[in-house]
Amino acid sequence: PGPLNMYSNKNEGPRRGRSFDSMNIGLEEKLLNNEVRIFFKKRKREQHVKLATVIFSLKNEVGGLVKALRLFQENHVNLVHIESRRSKRRNSEFEIFVDCDSNHEQLNEIIHLLRKHVNKVNEGPAGAANITSNLPWFPKKISDLDNCANRVLMYGSELDADHPGFKDNVYRKRRKYFADLATAYKHGDPVPRIEFTEEEVKTWGVVYRELNKLYPTHACREYLKNLPLLSKYCDFREDNIPQLEDVSRFLRERTGFTIRPVAGYLSPRDFLAGLAFRVFHCTQYVRHSSDPLYTPEPDTCHELLGHVPLLAEPSFAQFSQEIGLASLGASDDSVQKLATCYFFTVEFGLCKQEGKLRAYGAGLLSSISELKHALSGNARIMPFDPKVTSKQECIITTFQDVYFVSDSFEEAKVKMREFAKTIKRPFTVRYNPYTQSVDVLKDTPSINSVVEELRHELDIIGDALCRLNKQLGV
Repeated sequence: PGPLNMYSNKNEGPRRGRSFDSMNIGLEEKLLNNEVRIFFKKRKREQHVKLATVIFSLKNEVGGLVKALRLFQENHVNLVHIESRRSKRRNSEFEIFVDCDSNHEQLNEIIHLLRKHVNKVNEGPAGAANITSNLPWFPKKISDLDNCANRVLMYGSELDADHPGFKDNVYRKRRKYFADLATAYKHGDPVPRIEFTEEEVKTWGVVYRELNKLYPTHACREYLKNLPLLSKYCDFREDNIPQLEDVSRFLRERTGFTIRPVAGYLSPRDFLAGLAFRVFHCTQYVRHSSDPLYTPEPDTCHELLGHVPLLAEPSFAQFSQEIGLASLGASDDSVQKLATCYFFTVEFGLCKQEGKLRAYGAGLLSSISELKHALSGNARIMPFDPKVTSKQECIITTFQDVYFVSDSFEEAKVKMREFAKTIKRPFTVRYNPYTQSVDVLKDTPSINSVVEELRHELDIIGDALCRLNKQLGV
């Protein structure tokens, strides 16, 4: 369920960056800090200036840093930023992080000289490039999703031999039509409107009718609140398959989420990256008519009846986005853990409401048999704990061995936030809704920028409270 392949493994090993804690390290550095301030003022006028980063370790001995920094001075290299920290590998060493303004020849010469005087040298571009150069690529703006939305790993227009539609040439031709539409889609385009066939509408109708019999006693209250709105504004009906463009517009107004068509399964990294921008990669084809109540892959019945009603819920939308943000730039192992948490919450999650278990996972809310099983009293239920959940095996061919329950979306969100803090990245990210881009918070200037925005927001809140108090006569 969901256009997310839980078992894919891209041929890119985990690559890590490095971050340093700033600390005062002597008079020489204080003098250099004065140069830093002058340089950054100059850099605002000269955006073409290129920086490089050199990282090296030194033995903890008197004069060692001065000797190393003198090499930069003698080669006429401008030092922009210096940080140091005690080595985590050896107590007798310090690790030094230096940003410098240099050309390629100067950098090579500095590295050659440093190797004669220090213990270990690493190099890389400074700033954002340095932080992310040793990490998996990830989109920085919403249009960057064009670069990863078509990396379909399973199904799409190619069906496995055990797929219900494998021997149906008409169905396979139809699937290729949907795959071509998704492949041609670019950010900013309207989602293509589909004239669904009579057979496709009939299949949708069977799924819609049977599931709606269970929703009043099995679905969470947020789902039940939003489903009628989708019927009103997006024409969810037994005899009509909603258009993704209409659904996307509805979600944008409710929670800022939008729909992007996709041909089939994406890797966990690519799928979660979309969530970071509040973009849901959504299939547009309909399952094969030979078995309306079964599909080996996500189809539009699963997406529209399982996912969409809760993507219209603000707290759930934020929960989904935060999982996506936590995945950006994370190692393959960390992404897999996040994807597993996504699988057992957004796809197969349960919650408690009025003392009863209710489903909020799309995989459950779009599967008649598994929805009944999960709430039958016979299924194994455990409290949602990301540390435990992330290690659970995901099953896509039969019912899950275990389902995880949260008291609320807010509780699940808090737990996921704490879990996200354990993911090793040399930076954090923040979504900017005005530019639909991701701000990489990697250094003091980028963090200060956020602080200034927060101060402005607090000023607005303070002004609102003052006005309210005046009205109340406080």
